Amino acid sequence: MRRFILLVISFFYRPFAKMMPFQTFRYLACGGGNTALDICLYFISFHFILKEHDVILPFITIQAHIAALFMALAITFPTGFLLSKYIVFSESNLRGRVQLMRYFMLVGTCLLLNYGFMKLFVDVLGFYPTPAKILTTCFVVIFSYLTQKKFTFKVKAIE
Repeated sequence: MRRFILLVISFFYRPFAKMMPFQTFRYLACGGGNTALDICLYFISFHFILKEHDVILPFITIQAHIAALFMALAITFPTGFLLSKYIVFSESNLRGRVQLMRYFMLVGTCLLLNYGFMKLFVDVLGFYPTPAKILTTCFVVIFSYLTQKKFTFKVKAIE
């Protein structure tokens, strides 16, 4: 499967070869696919599973647009990690469990950023939830790429 994904990405990379490194294109392709999946899952969760109703738990009520974030994350966390580890940053020589822990911390930070931006855009500025999610994603993706490249999946110098 890895070989097939890389073959497809390589095919579409050719017109962009002079504009960006292959790793950046792989990130855009894999991250873009996972982000599209995230937005679709968010939309389905918010509109069809939660039916735009808040989730009422014994000690807390979670607003529907926030609960949908967590529902989408349950799928996109593992797919994002696997794509990053085996397709985008495969040259990383850090141990898998170190990568996973760092990825978990990154996703936690991104989740907080998502939460903060969603609260700002929906609750403060009055945006509709799905466009707010798309705008939020644009900000978070830039942060995520830089963090993954420089921290989560970095190549450790061999001593």
